[in-house]
Amino acid sequence: MLEVSFASLVPGRPTKVNIDGQDVCLARVGEEVFAVGDLCSHADVSLSEGEIDDHFVECWLHGSRFDLRTGEPESFPATTAIPVYVTSRDGDTVTISLPENRK
Repeated sequence: MLEVSFASLVPGRPTKVNIDGQDVCLARVGEEVFAVGDLCSHADVSLSEGEIDDHFVECWLHGSRFDLRTGEPESFPATTAIPVYVTSRDGDTVTISLPENRK
């Protein structure tokens, strides 16, 4: 589990955090915060270096787009979903939780 400040997350700009050795990409979209695995399922590059467009993160290398709500790829070349993690917000505090049985 990790807590971050909502105000520190810039809308439309992904942020990489590390939770217990796991890299996670955070994305603020309006008043919501999403957390997904930071590696593109196609090329193993950091999604936090990509772009946020609405509820999607786009990989900078080959242009695969992933839905931040479900982790599902929207475009090729990626065909495999990325992990999605639970977030909750209490005022300015955003909590990101990883499952206990993650790989």
